[in-house]
Amino acid sequence: MENKSHAFWAGLFTVALALAIAAAVFLFNVDRSERVPYDLIARTNVTGLYPDAAVRFRGLDVGKVQSLKFDPNHSGQIIIRIVVDHRAPITHSTFGTLALQGVTGIAFVQLDDTGKNQEPLPSSPKAVAQLPLHPGLFDQLQKRGDMLLRELERVASDVDDLLSPENRKQMIATVASLQQAADGVTSLTQQMAPAAGKLPHTVDQLNATLASTNQLVSSLNRANGPLETNLNKVGTAAQQAGDALTAMNTSLQEMSARVGYDTLPKVNSLADDVRTAVRSVDRAATTFSDSPRSILFGAPRQAPGPGEPGFSWPDASAAERPAGIAGAAATPGTVTQK
Repeated sequence: MENKSHAFWAGLFTVALALAIAAAVFLFNVDRSERVPYDLIARTNVTGLYPDAAVRFRGLDVGKVQSLKFDPNHSGQIIIRIVVDHRAPITHSTFGTLALQGVTGIAFVQLDDTGKNQEPLPSSPKAVAQLPLHPGLFDQLQKRGDMLLRELERVASDVDDLLSPENRKQMIATVASLQQAADGVTSLTQQMAPAAGKLPHTVDQLNATLASTNQLVSSLNRANGPLETNLNKVGTAAQQAGDALTAMNTSLQEMSARVGYDTLPKVNSLADDVRTAVRSVDRAATTFSDSPRSILFGAPRQAPGPGEPGFSWPDASAAERPAGIAGAAATPGTVTQK
């Protein structure tokens, strides 16, 4: 009896312990957080997505996939029911995409937000809000697969054209030219080796030249150096030349004033006297030319003009004779009458 009683209590304890462990596991695995349902509307493939798959908002776990089913109202459209934490920032601009976990092929829902409308999107089990499911990376690659294949075909065709026999010959010729250029550079390097060996000596000579130049510049910069002395001499000579030019300018101004105010009036007066004497000589020459006897008898008296006493009209014969001859025949002081 004692063995049976001991076995009974041992079995009862084992059952109680198993129930306690099951209850603890259940209590620890029960999700007590408040979840809000949302429906993701998918028009693309949802390969790799299963119920209880993770739902992440920008990488943070916020819920899980509850169910997947076809939309009875729209043929080919899939409704993905997800439940997320009520604290998740789901807004009117939130959308979902499918992402893969490593290389396992298991997909999860990645939520993100464009930020265009930050107003919270309310949802409840009675009125479940809907979110769009955008194509994922693999969906985009699948859609662009044909275009990528065409691009690859074009690239392959271009490579084939590039590797044509003519182009290969040109490439071989180019490589040969490059080899010749490399050989030329090598030969030039070998020829420049002696010059490079002389370069240190040239640098030493250049340093010596620079030192001599610095010494020359230092000597020229001294206050009592030859450059300063010669410049002072040049400055003194220039100053003396300037003083001489100033004195010459003053003398020329004085001479000009003397000529303008003293000599020119005298020269003008002398010119007037000479002009008067020349006119007198001219009149005397004219008188002598008209009446040479005027030198002995003096200048003849002018004949009276019309209306004056003693005037008479000359006769025709007298009129025909030259005036000089008539004057010479007439007696001084006499008047010919008709």
